[in-house]
Amino acid sequence: MKKNIKNYDLDNLKEELKNLNEKPFRAEQIFKWLYQEKVSSFEEMTNLSLDLRKKLEENYSLGLFKIVHKLESIDGTKKYLFDLQDENKNLIETVLMQYHHGYTICVSSQIGCKMGCKFCASTGIPFSRNLEAGEIVEQLLAIEKDNNIKISNIVFMGIGEPLDNYENVMEAIKILNNPKGINIGARHISISTSGIVPKIYELADRKMQCTLSVSLHSSNNKIRSSMMPINNSYPIEELMKACKYYIEKTNKRISFEYALAKDNNDNLNDAKELAALLHGMLAHVNLIPINKIEDGKYTKSTNENIIKFRDYLNDHGIVATIRRELGADISAACGQLRRQNLRVEIRGECF
Repeated sequence: MKKNIKNYDLDNLKEELKNLNEKPFRAEQIFKWLYQEKVSSFEEMTNLSLDLRKKLEENYSLGLFKIVHKLESIDGTKKYLFDLQDENKNLIETVLMQYHHGYTICVSSQIGCKMGCKFCASTGIPFSRNLEAGEIVEQLLAIEKDNNIKISNIVFMGIGEPLDNYENVMEAIKILNNPKGINIGARHISISTSGIVPKIYELADRKMQCTLSVSLHSSNNKIRSSMMPINNSYPIEELMKACKYYIEKTNKRISFEYALAKDNNDNLNDAKELAALLHGMLAHVNLIPINKIEDGKYTKSTNENIIKFRDYLNDHGIVATIRRELGADISAACGQLRRQNLRVEIRGECF
């Protein structure tokens, strides 16, 4: 079976070319064709010899996706359903959002998800496998090509838990970050996690400049465990210890995601507990009006409670903002991804 050439960062691609008895500098040429020209075939790499193009064709694939379905929201958000064109014809979803500062893409990192968060539509999707680095990168390339745009920001908040696919996500970031390829700065890349504590420590030790977003959703272990089963393995005390270590090692602020569910975690007592938990930390709270999902038990908090919650945090020294809702009308908002395609029954989304 051919190897996906997009799984290799520049250094590893140079090693691959050595194995083909080719000069390492060819890797930079290939990188440009893949990530700047976004070619659809090796034949298009016209500054490579015919012999090298033949070797590439015989040994590698370009890992191209097929767009199965595309929806556009009234706010301009676009949701893509991609066929990975692997042997099992797996499907994933990716979301493109437009802000005043440019385009942001929300990428998936797994096919299905193991985490079981009760407010997320991906919960009902059986985990199939991790996405390879090239499959993560291809989401960006396919959408840039389809829209003839340059994406400036990436958030790992799609289907799956990024830190549960740690190595492939790190490899994808190397490719995304490389100035000779896609050239997206680390500060424009955000990695979300439900709270896999050992991987937060590993990420901290890398001292990357990416933003870490931690899905918190409650400062109370009982409530958080009811919403996020991972809290049973890594309770809030352990999670906060890891977050403080991360801040100490990187000197970077953590964004804590907090989805407000009516009569569950949205009253002033919850705000007080959260303010106490984050007191003194280099942190930002991203308040998310929870989105209703199929068979979900949570409903959106009232606008009054959301504003009161934000104001209480701000008044007590915790920077908090309310996330702008995008793509809700096409089920592309936070927690709504499900890998839907009209009558297709296969599901699998998250955000």
